[in-house]
Amino acid sequence: MSTFAAVVLFVGVVAYAVFGGADYGAGFWDLTAGGAVRGREPRHLVDTTLAPVWEANHVWLIFCLVMLWTGFPATFAAITTTLYVPLGLAALGIVVRGSGFAFRKVVVHTEQQRVTGAAFATSSVITPFFLGTVAGGVASGRVPADGHGDAITSWLNPTSLLGGVLAVLVCAFVAAVFLTAEARRRPVPAAELERRKIADLGTWFRRRAQVSAVATGVVALAGIAILRADSPRLFDGLLSRGLPFVVVSGLCGVGALVLLGRAAPRVLQGLAVTAAGTIVAGWGVAQYPYLLGTHVTIAEGAAPSSTLWALTIIATIALLIVVPSLSLLFVLQQRGRLQH
Repeated sequence: MSTFAAVVLFVGVVAYAVFGGADYGAGFWDLTAGGAVRGREPRHLVDTTLAPVWEANHVWLIFCLVMLWTGFPATFAAITTTLYVPLGLAALGIVVRGSGFAFRKVVVHTEQQRVTGAAFATSSVITPFFLGTVAGGVASGRVPADGHGDAITSWLNPTSLLGGVLAVLVCAFVAAVFLTAEARRRPVPAAELERRKIADLGTWFRRRAQVSAVATGVVALAGIAILRADSPRLFDGLLSRGLPFVVVSGLCGVGALVLLGRAAPRVLQGLAVTAAGTIVAGWGVAQYPYLLGTHVTIAEGAAPSSTLWALTIIATIALLIVVPSLSLLFVLQQRGRLQH
C-alpha cells in the first residue's frame, strides 16, 4: 500500500512537472521576448495558448500536497520544516504569477501592463527554480528524518542548484516546442508579418527551442560530475535503474529538436512531454525505495494502513474525475474551441 501510494504521488509530480512546467516555460519566453513592439506577437501567442489552461494545471500541485501530507505525514513535516525557504518563495511566485497574468489582461495603462507582465514573467522563472531546489534537497539527502534541517544549506548546495537550473531550462524547452507547434497551427498571414516587420512566430520559437535544448544538454552533462561528487547514490541510481528513463528522455528531446520544422504539432508536443516526464520519472526510480536521501524509506515514512486505504480510494475517485476533465479541456483548447 505504501509503495502504491508513493507511485500515485509521483504520477502527480510528473504531471505537474510536464504540464505546469510548460506553463512556466511560456512565462520564460514572455520574459525574454524583448520590448513592447518586438515582443508583441510572441506574448500574444503565449496569452492565447495559456489562457484556457494555465490555472487548471495547478490541480496537480494540490494533488501532490494532499497525497504527501496524508500518505506520508512525517516526511511532509520533515520537508516543510527544512525547506520552508524555497517552498515559501515558490508559493509566493505562484501567487504573484497568477495575479500578474490575470491583471495584465484588464489594466489599461501601459505602465501598469508592464508591471503586471513583468510580475507574471519573472515569477514564471523563479517558481520552477525554487521547486527544483526543493527536489534537489530531497534527492541529495539534506532533509533529516525528523525535520528542522539547515534552512540554508538544505537548498543552497550543488545538487539543489543543478535541480533549479535544469527545471527552468526543461520548462523553457517544453514550452518552446509547444509554442512552435501552436504557431504552426495558427500562423499569422505573411502580408501581416511584412507590414508589421516581425519574424514568423514558428521560426521565432523554433530557434529558442533549439537554444534551450542545447543549454539543457550542456547543463545535464555538467550535472553528471556534480551528482557524482555531491549525491553519489542518486548518481548511481540514475546510471542503473534510472538509465532507461534518462536515455528515452534524451532521445525524445533530440527527436523533438530534429523534427521541429517538419513533424505534426501533436507529434512534437508528445516528444517534448515524454522528454520532460521521463527525466522526472528517472529521478523517482533512481531514488526508490527512499523518500528522503538514504535514511527514510517509503515504508518507514508511510501513514498507517487504514489511512493509506482511505487515501487510495479517494485518490482513485479524484483521478477518475480530474483526468477526463483535463483531457477534455486540453482537447477543446487544441481545437481552438476556447478562444474569446
